Amino acid sequence: MFDSLTGKLGEIFERLRKRAALTPADVDEALREVRLALLEADVALPVVKDFIAKTREKAVGQEVLRSVTPGQMVIKIVHDELVRTLGGRVGSGGSEAEAGDIDLAAVPPVVILMVGLQGSGKTTTTAKLGLRLRQRDRKKVLMASLDVQRPAAQEQLAVLGQQAEVKTLPIVAGQPPVDIAKRAVMAARLEGCDVLLLDTAGRLAIDDALMAEVAAVRDATNPHETLLVADAMTGQDAVNVARGFNEKVGLTGIVLTRVDGDARGGAALSMRAVTGRPIKLIGVGEKLDALEPFHPDRIAGRILGMGDVVGLVEKAAETIEREDAEKLAKKAQKGQFDMDDLVSQLRQLRRMGGLGSMLGMLPGIGQMQKQIAAAKIDESLLRRQEAIVMSMTKAERRNVKLLNASRRRRIASGSGTSVQDVNRLVKQFEDMTRMMKQMGKLGQKGLMRHGLPGLGLGRPR
Repeated sequence: MFDSLTGKLGEIFERLRKRAALTPADVDEALREVRLALLEADVALPVVKDFIAKTREKAVGQEVLRSVTPGQMVIKIVHDELVRTLGGRVGSGGSEAEAGDIDLAAVPPVVILMVGLQGSGKTTTTAKLGLRLRQRDRKKVLMASLDVQRPAAQEQLAVLGQQAEVKTLPIVAGQPPVDIAKRAVMAARLEGCDVLLLDTAGRLAIDDALMAEVAAVRDATNPHETLLVADAMTGQDAVNVARGFNEKVGLTGIVLTRVDGDARGGAALSMRAVTGRPIKLIGVGEKLDALEPFHPDRIAGRILGMGDVVGLVEKAAETIEREDAEKLAKKAQKGQFDMDDLVSQLRQLRRMGGLGSMLGMLPGIGQMQKQIAAAKIDESLLRRQEAIVMSMTKAERRNVKLLNASRRRRIASGSGTSVQDVNRLVKQFEDMTRMMKQMGKLGQKGLMRHGLPGLGLGRPR
């Protein structure tokens, strides 16, 4: 979402890093460009003015201008101000990792009211949140759709509930939203549910009828959390939507959807600053498990091209089983790595979001956006490689030496690829296996002593 902003800020800060000393004029010039980059990213004008004013106040101080690395000091100041704008805290030791998440500290059933405009992804987000609460927090969840305006909206939530294995309130035709909400609260109490998610109706734009309906539901259910579901691609209008719901209904948090799209990112910066309400969760994909907590410090780091290594490690920990990893390491050391193991690794890589998602979390990657775009990373490559392996017999997957020319033609035909694709994958697999065997022979001490030359990848001069 922040790719264009990251690219522009990266170019500005790269020029600052190259200068041995900075004058107040240099800082002003850089901040003018930062201002333009933020405005082009759809950040609201009042937010940009406040951001630049606070940053300039700190950046023109003598301790910055006389610093050994003044460019780096300015970047740190911009980073810290971004963290504050996004809702995080910055202490003496740097920015604190303050992740927004759902507050469940209340007498069950904890009522969570989902509000927003039509088309913002409210119903899907409700199901995503239900799945997250069930899996991660081990909560018994009930979901209820109060949307009697949009055709089949209640049926949609019921289908999503089945997919997420989260119970939904039975549909009673013709029942008004407030009555559905009251029935949902009663059902949640009787069934001993921990959390009740109420998916309200939306409109194409804010109007009095929508606000009156949502306010009536709020008064009838007394929700512990009222979350605004907003599309990150809305741009400047997202600020007006957030302000309207906050003034008329009262929000406790914001959930941004379609963060994985090509939105400019201004909504995230603007909505938090204008409403004063934290962004708690972000939707990063279409699948029901594509909902993540919002970390202000990590998002600020990614905007400035510093990456999100912590997020990458956490994502790996969620998708990779420790026992499987240990078994794979032992097999690799013994040189027993086969095509089945390769497929397992490809699937884990896809569950982590693919190559593009992982690259976006690496430090310094923002400065390489153009090169990455030019390289045209093909995310479908992982699926093609998996299809090739799955077209092999069990014996062929265990021993690639069996793959003669006729077998390779059969595999290419069965996987919808070419013989060249099969040959390329087999060559990569053989190279990988040979390297793993060499690493296993060297052992940990051998690797430390010989390094890359020990693997035959270079010779000491």
